[in-house]
Amino acid sequence: MSVWRLIVDGPCDGAWNMAVDAAMLDARARGEAPPTLRLYRWARPTVSLGRFQDASDVDAGAARDLGVDVVRRPTGGRGVLHDDELTYSIVAGVEDGLPRGVLRSYTVLATVLADAYRRLGVPAQVTARPRGSRFSGACYLHATQADLSLGAAKLSGSAQVWLGDAFLQHGSFVRSRDCEAEARLFGLGEEGATLLRSESTTLLDALGFAPPFEQVLQAVIAALEEGMGVTLEPGALSHAERAMANDQAAGFAVPMPRTSR
Repeated sequence: MSVWRLIVDGPCDGAWNMAVDAAMLDARARGEAPPTLRLYRWARPTVSLGRFQDASDVDAGAARDLGVDVVRRPTGGRGVLHDDELTYSIVAGVEDGLPRGVLRSYTVLATVLADAYRRLGVPAQVTARPRGSRFSGACYLHATQADLSLGAAKLSGSAQVWLGDAFLQHGSFVRSRDCEAEARLFGLGEEGATLLRSESTTLLDALGFAPPFEQVLQAVIAALEEGMGVTLEPGALSHAERAMANDQAAGFAVPMPRTSR
């Protein structure tokens, strides 16, 4: 049975979180680190923008007023407000039994992630939602084939980037969501907050309570071990990974202009 590294981090600065994930991908692509599942949280509410997303999708004034940091992910996709959630990153690749290509690898991992939700009591399904706005900068109003859904409502999406034969995939298990704050940040107005509530859902919505972080963490670990047929062993960043993250962290922060759009 293959052994993967497990890294569990407490709440961290958003730019550091992104830099760590990028460093892990670089190390895996060079064969200098094992396949890894990293589970972490955020020190402050933080918007992560997709790799190629325009920073103007975020209302700078709202970000300042709400005390929200803005960072750029190494992965693609659209903007996400990270707050009351457990975020995962998976770094693996062809050598680890994952198929080459975004869609094919998504399909394998989406089944694993859906199982994690089911272990929490949420009957998640892998669906390409027919609803959603392709014009919105908010991820939870955008439909993709990597969605996990509860009925018609989006539970979570995933974002991926490949480097050689290895990839990094991001996603999250959202315990609760501040739809009003998210709508303000992405300039969606009051109607946007209503749309977010109808188009997306959370663990709190699905279960009537927000399960403890440790319970969510254990569900993800168990689902990945069973679904991928691997053993997860607690580990830490290598010296090289940590040094790279330290060097690059500042570059993942997105400075907001002094005036809102």
